[in-house]
Amino acid sequence: MHNLTPLSGLIGGALIGLATALLMLLTGRIAGISGIFGGLLRSGDRRWRIAFIAGLIAAPLLAALAGRPLPMPATPASLAVVAIGGLFVGIGTRMGGGCTSGHGVCGIARLSARSLAATAIFMVTAVATVAIVRHGLGG
Repeated sequence: MHNLTPLSGLIGGALIGLATALLMLLTGRIAGISGIFGGLLRSGDRRWRIAFIAGLIAAPLLAALAGRPLPMPATPASLAVVAIGGLFVGIGTRMGGGCTSGHGVCGIARLSARSLAATAIFMVTAVATVAIVRHGLGG
């Protein structure tokens, strides 16, 4: 993500907003990634969930086929640390009733008090974590 510009951020944000609004308008569903993914394991309505997740995976691959560079994530930690962090994120999103996309994008747009509180907690926790890891632990 070295070529992030205000224009690319604006276009990306607009596309995310358009996609979440279309999902809400056409299916009545909220585009929370953790809820959609979690529903694959326990829900009977898997078809739209599989299509949504497949779209998330296919979009960068299609962009790469069209000649756009496929971004490689820069992970300073080992794969084990990333896997453990992902597990904690998964547990946290289930405990919080959603993730940043569900609460932050969809919930705030609907003026949900629960999502406003959850997103504020996400942001405070993220700032504290970065401060501790980068400054407290000498990273």
